[in-house]
Amino acid sequence: MKCELCKKTIAELFLKKIKGTYVKDAKGKLHSICFECQKLTKKDVLEKLNAPVA
Repeated sequence: MKCELCKKTIAELFLKKIKGTYVKDAKGKLHSICFECQKLTKKDVLEKLNAPVA
């Protein structure tokens, strides 16, 4: 599984749990976020996820 912000591979732990978290956007879609990207505030994470791709 890859982080949707930095595109790094997220480590999987026991029983396929990720070393990271899931963030739900305004539409209800879940996004996987790595351990390092969790340091950002939730507002910053959601802004990066909703930013248009150039």
